[in-house]
Amino acid sequence: MHSIPRRTALQAGAAACAMALLPARAQPAASAITVAQIVDESAAQHDVSRDFIVGARAAWASLNAAGGVRGQRVQHLVLPTDGSDDALQRAWQAALAQPDCVALSGCVGDSAAAAVARLQADAPTLAQVAPWLMRAWQGGHDCVFPIFADYQAQIAHALRSLATMGITQAGVAYASPTLRTQLQASLARAAQAAGLRLQAVRADDPPAMVLFAGATLELYGFIGQLRLPPGRQCYVVALADVNLQVLTDLGRLPRGVSVISTQPVPVLHSSLPVVRAYRSALARLYDEPPTPQGLAGFIAARHTAQLLAEVAGPCTRASVLALCRRRLPHSVDGFQVQYQDGRPSAALVTQAMLTADGRIIG
Repeated sequence: MHSIPRRTALQAGAAACAMALLPARAQPAASAITVAQIVDESAAQHDVSRDFIVGARAAWASLNAAGGVRGQRVQHLVLPTDGSDDALQRAWQAALAQPDCVALSGCVGDSAAAAVARLQADAPTLAQVAPWLMRAWQGGHDCVFPIFADYQAQIAHALRSLATMGITQAGVAYASPTLRTQLQASLARAAQAAGLRLQAVRADDPPAMVLFAGATLELYGFIGQLRLPPGRQCYVVALADVNLQVLTDLGRLPRGVSVISTQPVPVLHSSLPVVRAYRSALARLYDEPPTPQGLAGFIAARHTAQLLAEVAGPCTRASVLALCRRRLPHSVDGFQVQYQDGRPSAALVTQAMLTADGRIIG
């Protein structure tokens, strides 16, 4: 099974978010357990969602090839949307309408996962397991079970890294007013804790370090505006919604600019069993390079499968939700899932860098 090469897809226009880039949607079978995955295919989320869904698809295919879960095949029902409220509502209703659907798994991206979490309040029957939910989330219906480090944890890690390098001030740029509103307070607290002073960024005179909040295409547009004097370097630290592989495919970075991406998964050259399993499945099923977003999708599916296998008695929506609410610690082949006060407490954060000469390190 091979997907369309990444560069071809980008040249066709990432804004189009071509549905053909996603794996074919499985049709539920009566004898199978069904898990649904609601996906935001909008332009801003395209590169994250695309890789995340490929990772999830690889995980479910590998699990089914090994006998499935509880002796049953798992049907992976992908519900693509354009990210709009109406489309997400329709996808949510489609998941509810599937009688064999016992959980939502790996809903992606952040806005879509948050929108689905709000919809769950009206029908708190389906657990939302391991979503790409990067914002801090607190919901009274207790149906959302994130496993990845959120923006706040990523920001704290990034700023601590800058502080250890002796950096005392850094620029900050937001891709949208919405992200500014969402993240400004967290950034200010993390900067104060790290002893850093944040400042606005001037394109004609950027500081040596810039923290950027936004997606890949927005970052590409931002760094294209930077103008550095000869000999100057600028390191742009981005959060998890930036895909360095896609950034590489879009073209060379401006002279003197490097991008450091913060990710909530192990580095891709890690020896952890889950990373090796992801790379092996990806090489076997897809003509794609590994990415952190793809690894996250793989981990989300593997963790969901763990929970399905651990349910006592029949695997139903109610039994899966009850097990999720216990928030038991798990190791997803080395990736640790633990909770404290309802939030991930062992949330991993790593970093990789795209250098000015086009190499991805770490």
